[in-house]
Amino acid sequence: MEAYSSFAEVYDMFMDNVPYEEWCGYITDLLREHGIADGLLLDLGCGTGRLTRLLAKAGYDMTGVDYSEEMLEIARSRDEAEAMDGPYSGDPGECGAPDILYLCQDMRSFELYGTVRAVVSSCDALNYLLEEDGILETFRLVSNYLDPGGLFFFDMNTVYKYRELLGEATICENREEGSFIWENYYDEESGINEYDLTLFIREESGLYRKYEETHYQRGYELTVIKKLLKEAGLTFIAAYDAYTREPARADSERICVLAREHGKEIR
Repeated sequence: MEAYSSFAEVYDMFMDNVPYEEWCGYITDLLREHGIADGLLLDLGCGTGRLTRLLAKAGYDMTGVDYSEEMLEIARSRDEAEAMDGPYSGDPGECGAPDILYLCQDMRSFELYGTVRAVVSSCDALNYLLEEDGILETFRLVSNYLDPGGLFFFDMNTVYKYRELLGEATICENREEGSFIWENYYDEESGINEYDLTLFIREESGLYRKYEETHYQRGYELTVIKKLLKEAGLTFIAAYDAYTREPARADSERICVLAREHGKEIR
């Protein structure tokens, strides 16, 4: 699993098309429908913490786990910057920053201080796990750290997206503050998509700094995901098409999966 390094500091610049506020509303609606309106939540693969902060401001006590210390440093610095605006009152939209615990850990071996009411994982973080064993290890840990009957929500890019849309595609974008070249290579046999990222970011001097990173993701069929959830002690509830309430389709580019812990005794 690759960790974002030099790319971390410009990650949000090129992810500004991600509707984090809408995703937060979607996730909180799902959680509340299942009786989870507050309490401890884990954001697994939290990155720079944009969704983590929104969930905190929606009333949840958040922990964020990510493999990249560089991404977490940005998350912490942004929380500190928000805190400078004043104390956080707990009301959505108020200035200040909620108190979020960030842990630099691998999803396949993360450790928490106790159980949580729900675990969320967004922005295809789980696709960075390239082996079924890695997915299963992560699911087992999620099951272990969920309260009895707790919920697990995650999204994933699909095999269809890698094979039909991203594979062998080159995506370029030029902006005033920088530009990027995103080259994709999909291997049919392994199901792994290779991302070669080249960025040119404008600095205060007017010169451009070049960044290069390579990342790998793998798509998994929903049948495999269901099997691994069951093996991990989680009950599959639903799979939706990309942050809608429509069922996942064969041509869905991103799916949202909801599962529940089962097996623990409620005391």
